[in-house]
Amino acid sequence: MRPDLVRVMQSLFLPAAEAARGAAWHPPADVYRTPGGWLVKLDLAGVRPEDVEVTAGGRQLTVRGTRRDWCLEEGCSQYQMEIAYSHFERSLTLPADLDRARVTAEHRHGMLLVHVEPEAGE
Repeated sequence: MRPDLVRVMQSLFLPAAEAARGAAWHPPADVYRTPGGWLVKLDLAGVRPEDVEVTAGGRQLTVRGTRRDWCLEEGCSQYQMEIAYSHFERSLTLPADLDRARVTAEHRHGMLLVHVEPEAGE
């Protein structure tokens, strides 16, 4: 193939492939006001707890991690893929100062539940 044609093809297809490979998906989230603060529920089906990181600062709560693909049976191959397997990140702004808040997380039935208890008086 001619070098100029190769360069044109690379300029057309490589940026899209690189962007798709590095793109993060954004899990859906529900935010609830609770008597003790806030509850943020994220749909993270198939994500292992050790692959999740929760950070809080200012008014921003960020959950990031990775969902990895795995196969139920040996020797299987891809036929149709609709589930996002890669890095994910979701940031939410809450109406509270999270710098001094107590933030805990638990996994339950494919959901990540993040409990945010602001410092007393907020």
